[in-house]
Amino acid sequence: MSRISLVIPMYNEARHIGRTLLAAKKAAEAAGLKCELIVVDNGSDDHGPHIARQFGAQVLMLPGLLIGALRNRGAAIARGDWLGFIDADIEVPEDWLTRLLELESAGQADVFALDLHTPLQAPWFATAWQRRMARPGTDAVHPVQWLPSANLLMRRHWFDKVGGFDETLRTGEDKAFTLRLGKAGARLLCVNQSVALHWGYEGSWREWMGKELWRQGSHLQLLRTHGMSLRLLRFPALSMVAWLLDFMAISALFNGFLQVALFMLFVTSLPALGLSLRQSLKHRDLRLTLQLWGLHWVRLHLAGAALILSLCHWTARRPARG
Repeated sequence: MSRISLVIPMYNEARHIGRTLLAAKKAAEAAGLKCELIVVDNGSDDHGPHIARQFGAQVLMLPGLLIGALRNRGAAIARGDWLGFIDADIEVPEDWLTRLLELESAGQADVFALDLHTPLQAPWFATAWQRRMARPGTDAVHPVQWLPSANLLMRRHWFDKVGGFDETLRTGEDKAFTLRLGKAGARLLCVNQSVALHWGYEGSWREWMGKELWRQGSHLQLLRTHGMSLRLLRFPALSMVAWLLDFMAISALFNGFLQVALFMLFVTSLPALGLSLRQSLKHRDLRLTLQLWGLHWVRLHLAGAALILSLCHWTARRPARG
């Protein structure tokens, strides 16, 4: 019988870790795999580590490390033929591994992840933000250039081939890792036949904005790591254009040119509208389009702030967590 090792980084996730581990164990049993659960804790001060041990997980206590290092330390002791990574607030469906192993056996891809949804009680902005990455149910499988690590599955040799996650990145380590997998020849596939639930959704505007500011702080590091690629450069460039247009609009307003100011503000909103349309048209949901338009406008400005702070060598003090 094949064995799968599941690596789960964690920081103060006592609310969710039991659900995450139970769902993972059920998925492994349904797929007929021996399951090794490895929780890598980043210095939690709640009961998360105790709960993880109750569910049979091996817990490594490694405070102060970045998220890539946590995943690499877990993978270093893993003994499975398969290697999976799950965030500590993710509930995978029971057929998670069954479906993905079937796709791998059929030769469709090498590295897999499920789309994520939020639970019904999540606020609108968290649900809309999650839906932007999801594909309609008719698009069951979709080749991609990179995958998030909320749930990620591969054979062990792919992880070893690229040397694991970059341990210097505060965030964006999953994108960097899977981009390297793609360059090494792995075929990446996002699957929507089943979905995983993200229980760690943002419960307030402040939390959503804080997370996005933190996430956007990875752009400068990714550019340094992967070179000046247009794919990595386009969003920071858009954000700086938005800031410049905002500054011009404010200047026009103070000088009495109201119409010019309004025109500038309209132009500033166009990149956000374009991003919204690209992500929402497949869902055919006007409300989602409008919601994403507003969220992308805010995110563009947060990305500009994060880029400036990164250039000033500011570091977000946020513990690495799954």
